Amino acid sequence: MQRIAVALLLFTFAARADDARIEALLRQMTLEEKLGQLSQYVPDQPEMKPALEKGLVGSVLGAVDAKRVNELQRAALAGSRLKIPLLPGHDVIHGHRTIFPIPLAIASSWDVDAAELSARIAAREARASGIRWTFAPMVDIARDPRWGRIAEGAGEDPHLGSAMAAAYVRGFQGEGLLACAKHFAAYGGAEGGRDYARADMSEATLREVYLPPFQAAVDAGVASLMSAFNTVGNVPATANAHLMRDILRGEWGFKGFVVSDWAAVAELMNHGIAATKKEAATKALAAGVDMAMTDATFMELDTSPLVDEAVRRVLRAKFAAGVFDDPFADESRVLPLARAEARRIAQRSIVLLKNEGSLLPLAKSKKIAVTGPLAASKANMLGPWASEGKPEETVSVIEGLRAAGANIVPEEEAEIIVAVVGETREQSGEAASRASIELPPFEVRKPTVMVVLSGRPLAMAWAAERVPAIVQAWFLGTEGGNAIADVLFGDVNPSGKLPVTFPRVTGQVPVYHAQLPTGRPANPESKWTSKYLDVAIEPLFPFGHGLSYTTFAYANLKVDGLTVSADVRNSGKREGDEVVQLYVRDVVASVSRPVKELKGFRRVALRPGETKRVTFTLTPRDLAFWTEKGWVTEPGKFQVWVGTLMSELEVTSPPAADRR
Repeated sequence: MQRIAVALLLFTFAARADDARIEALLRQMTLEEKLGQLSQYVPDQPEMKPALEKGLVGSVLGAVDAKRVNELQRAALAGSRLKIPLLPGHDVIHGHRTIFPIPLAIASSWDVDAAELSARIAAREARASGIRWTFAPMVDIARDPRWGRIAEGAGEDPHLGSAMAAAYVRGFQGEGLLACAKHFAAYGGAEGGRDYARADMSEATLREVYLPPFQAAVDAGVASLMSAFNTVGNVPATANAHLMRDILRGEWGFKGFVVSDWAAVAELMNHGIAATKKEAATKALAAGVDMAMTDATFMELDTSPLVDEAVRRVLRAKFAAGVFDDPFADESRVLPLARAEARRIAQRSIVLLKNEGSLLPLAKSKKIAVTGPLAASKANMLGPWASEGKPEETVSVIEGLRAAGANIVPEEEAEIIVAVVGETREQSGEAASRASIELPPFEVRKPTVMVVLSGRPLAMAWAAERVPAIVQAWFLGTEGGNAIADVLFGDVNPSGKLPVTFPRVTGQVPVYHAQLPTGRPANPESKWTSKYLDVAIEPLFPFGHGLSYTTFAYANLKVDGLTVSADVRNSGKREGDEVVQLYVRDVVASVSRPVKELKGFRRVALRPGETKRVTFTLTPRDLAFWTEKGWVTEPGKFQVWVGTLMSELEVTSPPAADRR
């Protein structure tokens, strides 16, 4: 306790000293020098060199090795009259040199410690390369898998997404790398799943679904946020004062800085709310953007107290990143790849979707043919946004199986087929929206294990009918092939659960677990109900689904006030991890509430026959919802599910919901 108090005292003194230095710099800076601090460039941008020579660059994006970063830093300091260093940033999304599973895959582990560890390792590697700021985590909720950037987030649920957002912030910033929660806000609600498109939603949906992970990141101390490309309520996010002034700074008390997305300030002209770059810059600054990424629009601004306000925030971030006192990277420092950690996290990220007849795990003595367009691919295993990951250092599926001792034979000699299919890395990520997410069918002639590499849920109803075993592997990174082999051969018991719903066909999306009820629930025996004529209303694989090589049983569900507990037993013959999930439904409220909302989860490791009691404590915040009066929690009955069990709790006189 004394050590914590001393640390807080030292931090307070350091912050005060930094504030004094910031004010001293501000008093000396010209308007042009201030605007330079609010401008970010990429190294090959034509405007970069002359701006650098005049000391008019606040941040550089995309320099990824220590030597290059140091060169730019020296040039910046030489050109800066006041010797203000650069803030070097880069997209370190799911690893830097060691590539971990994509964030959607790590969300499938439901393991916040794994998420935090991946960010810590990525931060160490990035810092060794001279990078001080990452444009991660992406915390956008996504309920339409046609949107390619679903790969970069935690899926469809705000509770899981919030837990992952906070974990990534702790991981990055715990190793001295400034984090940036993006894209603020509702970017994942893109109309039609089209990247950069509008997001049209109610204030309640914005508050209850899309904003919670951002608030979790802010509560975790995130240093920066990135404004989104899309409009929210017909106002582009980059000029949206309601988002950035009212909510982010006013309600949540955010003290960090906001950077626009790539050229998003200039794109306010394309949105039709500004006629010139100067007008666009003025509107973005007024709304709460502090730094313009790549478009140099902020160099057009006039003197304003808002300029000083933004410069203070940027300089404060530079002090927090340590570039004033230690601007250069050690060019001799080389970190080994964190292969063991990457493999372990990849193992936990794999989801066993189907295992008919217990085809898995495979015996290594079986004759196995490895087929499919992605079986030998190393680059695709890295997924999108792979930073400095190298394909030649990555383990493909066939390499992983061979290293594990698989008896690989030609297809005509095989007893079992391992078919590695899915999508390429270019088919996921930014600017990779797809009108159809159908997985192309193939002929199934022998017992087949289908391993799916992808950055989104794919529609694969045909496979669910014909293929006995399906493994959703996502893009697993550097050690992906080894992790897949570990699971296929049973050296590791799969424990992943889906963080996003899998549709039967593309036309079924958006489909997600927390939908609002309808006045005419689906009834296959009645035409006049909410359903499709040509496909079942239920998803192919629901949110939270994931099989194991053992089985789990739930018993003794108890509700005591806002405390919910249940016994979980490993009823099978193998050790395994179960992800225990808590769901709640507000049965009758003043507004329609979702049929199920995730409100808690725990990973529990169990030996065969072992039982553990898992306890969750709900809070008024968990039961709150948004109305025209703000956040409210109403008395009434709530249904509660833990695993396969359901009970009820009654809230008679709830205290006010604190959602800030």
